[in-house]
Formats: sequence, structure tokens, C-alpha cells
Amino acid sequence: MGPARMTPRAHAHAPSPVLTVDADLRDLRSADRLLHRLAAGLELPEGTFGCTHLVRGQRPRVVVSLSLPSEPHLRTVRERLRADGHGEPAAGLPDASGRAVLYPGASALTGTMTVAELIAASAISGVTVLGAPGPPDPGTRVVTRDHVRPQWQGDALVLAATPARGGVLVPFESPDPTPCCADH
Repeated sequence: MGPARMTPRAHAHAPSPVLTVDADLRDLRSADRLLHRLAAGLELPEGTFGCTHLVRGQRPRVVVSLSLPSEPHLRTVRERLRADGHGEPAAGLPDASGRAVLYPGASALTGTMTVAELIAASAISGVTVLGAPGPPDPGTRVVTRDHVRPQWQGDALVLAATPARGGVLVPFESPDPTPCCADH
């Protein structure tokens, strides 16, 4: 019997308390590093989701959000963020389509695993294959490259994948993007 299925907290429409931190970041890699530093330094509680969000307009940048399991956790994390010099985090999400970096089970998504194992071990609720008419077979192997960044689609955390040599899938987002595409 595999690991218990983790139910993700709804991201966009649920009452989960959320904080957004704007550290004036320009790229996703810097935002990923900030989320990992926050997770380590703030001792974030189990069930926290940490996402990146692209902000467009006059001052394009990447902001990060932390969706916490409860209001007491939110107050504690808000106080720690202030104390660590991150200013006043904003309440709520900047948008509904965050790219998840921190989520339940993320650290278990390493090496090669099946679609079914990936879903069972994490908060990811589905996998889509770019250009495919439907979801992949649950037994399809996914080479994670130790870099799995699903996106919120409504209340579901979904991993976009592409076919690769050998009949396997790989996450659409590469851990080492080409410099021309790294900031998109």
C-alpha cells in the first residue's frame, strides 16, 4: 500500500489564510530560492503551500505567496517575516494561478516515478501532457529531474508535462532553463 493521498488546500477560492511577500524579485529562480529560505528559516507548518506569481504592469516582478493551514499560523509567520526584514506581507493572493514550489509531498518527488505514485505522494491532483487529448495513463513514468513545479488551475494543483525519449514524461519546466526563457 502506498502513501496516503494528501488533499491539497484549495488555493484560489478557499478560506486558507494567505500572505504575499513582494521582495522585488525579477526571476523565478530567485523566487524559488526565497521560498526555500523562508521554509527553512520560518519553520513553516505542515500543509503550507508556497507559490510564485508573475506581476505585470509598470514594475514587472515575481512575488511569492504562502498559504498556511490556519489563522494562528498566519499570525506567527507574519510576525517572523516582519522580524526578518521582509516588510509587511500583504494579505491574500496576487492572482489565482500560482506556480507551486512548496507543497505537501514536494520533497518526495525525486527520480523516476509513475503518474499514480506522483499524485499519491503529493498534493498534486493531476498531470496534463502538452498536446495530448487527455490525461496520461497512471502507470506512465515521470522523470522528475528533482524539479516539479505544478500550477494551480482553479482549486486543483496540476503538473504540466511533456513526452521525452523512452516513452517517459518530464515536467514542462526545466530545472535549468535557457537564459532567454528563464525570466518568463
